[in-house]
Amino acid sequence: MKTRIPGIENLKFSDNSDSFLLIAGPCVVESEELVLTVADRLTGLSDKYRIPLIFKSSYRKANRSRGDSFTGIGDIKALEILSEISRKYSVPIITDIHNPEEAGMAAKYVDVLQIPAFLCRQTDLLEAAAATGKWINIKKGQFLSGASMQFAVKKVIDSGNRNVMLTERGTTFGYQDLIVDFRNIPEMKKNEVPVIVDITHSLQKPNQSSGVSGGDPAMIEVLGRAAIAAGADGIFIETHPDPATAKSDGENMLKLDRMEDLLVQLIKIKNAVNTI
Repeated sequence: MKTRIPGIENLKFSDNSDSFLLIAGPCVVESEELVLTVADRLTGLSDKYRIPLIFKSSYRKANRSRGDSFTGIGDIKALEILSEISRKYSVPIITDIHNPEEAGMAAKYVDVLQIPAFLCRQTDLLEAAAATGKWINIKKGQFLSGASMQFAVKKVIDSGNRNVMLTERGTTFGYQDLIVDFRNIPEMKKNEVPVIVDITHSLQKPNQSSGVSGGDPAMIEVLGRAAIAAGADGIFIETHPDPATAKSDGENMLKLDRMEDLLVQLIKIKNAVNTI
């Protein structure tokens, strides 16, 4: 892990080659209280099990089906909360950006910039993110194969930044479902970058008639176990103390009090994989 993901400030336990990278947090910054609650729990688990953690939360949700959906509490306010989490818990932060102008703004507050799946082919966005020098996590588009992500990686590298990771988050299956093709893990690893599996967004059921995406959270643990067994370098997971009241993606998030049990399972599987 240390040689694969160097240079992320405050990334603890990155020398623990027996572990996996955990990218986790609430979908969006709903309030300072929520983010503090989740960060306190996740950093505690990271310390307990020596798992390298990057704390995730979006400062704004730009991709909403309905115009009246919650998008955030204000960009700078949310970014300042995330920056405070980084200082308070000594943990790196990852957040989404949506257009080239946001790259420089967000980079002042966070350690890793994330390219949303629907935007993974946007050349100007990838180039602007690369120009910050930050690590870039590119989510695989629901409409793309793992092999096609080589071109997104190349855009960042050609812009002078080799700090890239890729995240599998499912492939469109019909109009209202996603499936995970685990062949994408070794396929994307051919780019010699870390490959993460998003085990919550991969369970979305988009395009529901209500205008709010559905999900299948009962399958989160199944996807997590499969991802680690298939050789993923890490997992991405959104979590919330009470997903039923979450203002975004509540149908896909793992309840925070179930996180430790899941991590224990994944550690056991990772240890078994390491012996093969």
